[in-house]
Amino acid sequence: MRHLLSTAALVTALFATPAIAQHQGHTMPMPAPAPKPAASPAPAPAPADPHAGHVMPAAPVATPPASDPHAGHTMPPSVPSAGPDETMDGMDHSSMDHGTTESADASPGPDMETPPPPEAGSGPPRAADAIWGAEAMRESRDELRRTHGDFPVFWFQGDRFETQARKGRDGYLWDVQGYYGTPTNRFWFKSESEGAFGERVEDFELQALYSRAITPFFDLQAGVRQDIAGPNTTYGVIGVQGLAPYLYEVDAALFVSHRGDITARVEAELDQRITQRLILQPRAEVNLAAQNIPRLGIGAGIDKVEVGVRLRYEIVKEFAPYVGVEQSWKLGRSATFARASGEDPSVTNYVVGIRFWF
Repeated sequence: MRHLLSTAALVTALFATPAIAQHQGHTMPMPAPAPKPAASPAPAPAPADPHAGHVMPAAPVATPPASDPHAGHTMPPSVPSAGPDETMDGMDHSSMDHGTTESADASPGPDMETPPPPEAGSGPPRAADAIWGAEAMRESRDELRRTHGDFPVFWFQGDRFETQARKGRDGYLWDVQGYYGTPTNRFWFKSESEGAFGERVEDFELQALYSRAITPFFDLQAGVRQDIAGPNTTYGVIGVQGLAPYLYEVDAALFVSHRGDITARVEAELDQRITQRLILQPRAEVNLAAQNIPRLGIGAGIDKVEVGVRLRYEIVKEFAPYVGVEQSWKLGRSATFARASGEDPSVTNYVVGIRFWF
């Protein structure tokens, strides 16, 4: 046991000797002491004045302003500067590029559409018949014509339906007309009558006319006229009726009787709207004859002139009462015939009536 301990001590000494020899001659540094807490820094001294010890010069004394060299002189008035047009008069602008702007007229505008090729119109005139059938397309075209084109309409108007108060005897008058047909082709009927209360009818005529549109605002009319009161006379009629410029309603007709008598009549009237319901209507009528017709009391030339004005109030568009005044004159030989029969060739009528249509 003792021998084993000796051996262990010997081995330990052998291994420890080189390590000790390795550190011989070396001075081991002392461990640094723990740092003390930093003290509050002392306030920095005030910076030294850079001007300390310098003598500052005294402030300069203000110098009075120099005298104006123009004082006491009268200055000539300033010349206005020339305007841009005056200053540019002498300049040559031909070499300057001001930028050209094409006028609106010079603009070529959008390109025109290319015209369709010639073969575009070479197909059948009713190509839809090949798809839907001729019978189906015929019904469709008829419906289109009825709803958007030449469809028939019935219209009737009492233009003047009135009583007339005048000197000596009061009278009455009616002037009605209407049509049935399309905007292009119509059947017109007209009736006009005049007389005095308690006496026989003086004038009573009926017209039946075929009317054909010749312009957007005028129709050409032709037909017959029959006078029932007085001598029974039949006339052939040709005339025009429509809307003239400035909204004048015009009705002009030429009459040729079965006896060869030629007469004519021109009527014109204008609606002047005062309010939406109150309308003033001036009216004029001129009757002419190519020859004297003693049995009818008509003289050659201007037979009769009527001028009047009526003021109506439209209770509804289809019904309007009115009042007015109308003056009529028989002229020339017609005035002579009227005096011979005891009539006054100049008559003033005060009228009250109604105007209606449906």
